Amino acid sequence: MSSYQQTIRDGMWNNNVAFVQLLGLCPLLAVSNTVINALGLGLATTLTLVATNVIVSMIRNIVRPEIRIPVFVLIIASVVTAIELAMNAWFHELYKILGIFIPLIVTNCSIIARAEAFASRNNVGLSFIDGLFMGLGFTAVLVLLGAMREGLGFGTLLSQAHLMFGEGARGMTIVLFEDYKGFLLAILPPGAFLGLGLLIALKNVIDKRAVENKTSAIHNQATAIS
Repeated sequence: MSSYQQTIRDGMWNNNVAFVQLLGLCPLLAVSNTVINALGLGLATTLTLVATNVIVSMIRNIVRPEIRIPVFVLIIASVVTAIELAMNAWFHELYKILGIFIPLIVTNCSIIARAEAFASRNNVGLSFIDGLFMGLGFTAVLVLLGAMREGLGFGTLLSQAHLMFGEGARGMTIVLFEDYKGFLLAILPPGAFLGLGLLIALKNVIDKRAVENKTSAIHNQATAIS
């Protein structure tokens, strides 16, 4: 498996920011009450990861080791500020809903971790792929959790899609249950913890079965050869 393929697998599954590293949980749990909120924050985080990884990789041979962390934080803060201003200009209503969690991307441990552990040690191409798929992996978890919480809490999916996709997307809302009174726990913080726990448990089951199947295949192959 090439370095690029391994980087993609790590970002999306093996070393997923939310499932495995358990980083960035505060915004993940706070804004994942609907799919659109989750998607908005996930894409903003992905864009931050991609931009910071690329910039850090480009300057990795210029910045002295003694000051690398402050420089990385400054780069992240600059990128997040630009994204925040862009969202305020073009997605103002969504920006107001996400609120403080957009500027708080600066403090997301996964971003500084990727800059320090990966981008500062690898070329621009590999750093771009790492940032992109680490971000997409994080976004996938956000959207899955958002879908679970919105479906159980409000009985809908893609509600308020127009906040991201424009007025033409008002008809994208999917009503799962007619006259649904809602399930309050799903949209409260405890519901976010329970939902994430279930998703992590599901991932662990899938990983365990994959290992068992691989072990069984190797054993059967060894038996057949002998």
